[in-house]
Amino acid sequence: DMRNGTAITEFILLGFPGIHGLQVPVFTVILFIYILTLAGNGLIIVLVWAEPRLQTPMYFFLCNLSFLEIWYTTTVIPKLLETFVVARTAICTPCCLLQSFFHFFLGTAEFFILTSMSFDRYLAICRPLRYPAIMTSSLCLQLALSSWGVGFAIVFCQTILLIQLPFCGDNVINHFYCDIGPILKAACGDTSILELLGLLATVLVIPGSLLFTVISYASILSTILKIPSAPGRQKAFSTCASHLTVVSLFYGAVVFMYLRPTAHSSFKMNNVVSVLNTILTPLLNPFIYTIRNKEVKEALRKAMAFPKTPGHAE
Repeated sequence: DMRNGTAITEFILLGFPGIHGLQVPVFTVILFIYILTLAGNGLIIVLVWAEPRLQTPMYFFLCNLSFLEIWYTTTVIPKLLETFVVARTAICTPCCLLQSFFHFFLGTAEFFILTSMSFDRYLAICRPLRYPAIMTSSLCLQLALSSWGVGFAIVFCQTILLIQLPFCGDNVINHFYCDIGPILKAACGDTSILELLGLLATVLVIPGSLLFTVISYASILSTILKIPSAPGRQKAFSTCASHLTVVSLFYGAVVFMYLRPTAHSSFKMNNVVSVLNTILTPLLNPFIYTIRNKEVKEALRKAMAFPKTPGHAE
């Protein structure tokens, strides 16, 4: 169906059409969350680079995660906020494809960053004597660049095929961002190759990285249980508790959205889970790592301490 030969020049984002009368309070809450997300993740980056004690592999990966979260939310939230103040939220077709690319590129990179953090925690707890020799600054940089590079390559290859398709179907997207499913439904050409590549990427990236993380934490748990003293076990577990919490939130939401049977899918439920994954998790990450981490809290207290003026010198 070519819709009378008319090509799509824009998509319409519905956002959350069922919240009539609540646009202003919801807009305010999401804007506040977005500002907190930028501030919290930005603060983590500043603290790590300003405090020499935090310049370790674990915090290097945390900086990458925070930087990624800033842009991950920025690709979606500004347009989401527009859906609350504009009756007809349109996004041009190239802009929609660009948003979709960055959303999935950054999301894919996050899987690999979290997996690298799992590997770092595995070495720190299970191979403590060899940890400094293995987890060098060079290896950290290679793991980080690989995470960004592989995530970019996976999504870029699919995007190149996507932008060559003509779009002339239904241009209404029942979501608050340009999800790949509705975009493919609006395509007039053959999308079977793209759908196959998307399925392969999803199956390889999500279960693959999750399996590696599960194996890492199984080894970590086994090592921790062998520690004879309770304080020693608690100290060892505390070094990976924050990362484990973030992994549980992130993978839980993603697995629910992408790996459950299609017959049980629901646009409303997908939107709710997408809010958790796209808005709330990036907000919670800085708090999770700060609340349970003495080193970060000490660096924060040090950064917030005002220098004494000469007149108040003791």
